[in-house]
Amino acid sequence: MTLHVFDQAIALSPAGPDTFTGHTSAAYANMVGPFGGITVAQMLNAVMLHPQRLGDPVMLTANFAAAVADGPFTVLARAARTNRSTQHWIIELVQEGATVMTATAVTAVRRETFSLNELPMPQVPPPHTVPLAIRFAPVEWVNRYHTRFVTGAMPAEWDGSDSGNSESLLWLRDAQPRRLDFCSLAALADVFFPRVFVRRKQRVPIGTVSMTAYFHADAAQLTATGEGYLLGQARAQVFRNGFFDQTAQLWNEAGDLLVTSHQLVYFKQ
Repeated sequence: MTLHVFDQAIALSPAGPDTFTGHTSAAYANMVGPFGGITVAQMLNAVMLHPQRLGDPVMLTANFAAAVADGPFTVLARAARTNRSTQHWIIELVQEGATVMTATAVTAVRRETFSLNELPMPQVPPPHTVPLAIRFAPVEWVNRYHTRFVTGAMPAEWDGSDSGNSESLLWLRDAQPRRLDFCSLAALADVFFPRVFVRRKQRVPIGTVSMTAYFHADAAQLTATGEGYLLGQARAQVFRNGFFDQTAQLWNEAGDLLVTSHQLVYFKQ
């Protein structure tokens, strides 16, 4: 059986204590190096594969210290502290002896408690009634996802005018259907295009500095979501002095909020 292209991309091989090796994937190529979401998923996969892991991810912060080059890499993942129900991880991605990304993660054994979606899913048409987005970017990773924009699609014209807001609302999933898990959810949390493109209708150089994903779903909710679409909502809160933030939420079709994320992004005028 052929592995899904996503599973091929995040595949890691054990290479010693707390050490894994992998390789970037041409299927997730970006303008320079790989799509950030796939690299974040690769780092999280090192934790998921670690024999000492306790529980499932509840938080991951990845810092993009330098551009990831096409080619092999090493991921170092160690449990910095293990408590009764939580575990704290330190992760590094290394190429040619230099650290290009750092990350921290928290895994936990979840317990049934009071649970409530306080942030409701926006009311939108069902995914299959919304047109599939036409590919617009000359990068391969975009082809790995199906996106259906309700609002806030990429500009039809790059005229530099102010769109009035940076919000996008869209249905999204893997183009080649795949059952959702924590690694693919981490990648999907980074599918949103830079908010400065949507707001200013102008292409400018950008680069993610840091991204944090908070996993609200447990393994059972991911299993129930299966291969279905997720509803994504993303917007910036401030653009200032060469940086902007970007918040995002992803709900499944049942209305469960699965993950929220927050990014800090560098942009050049």
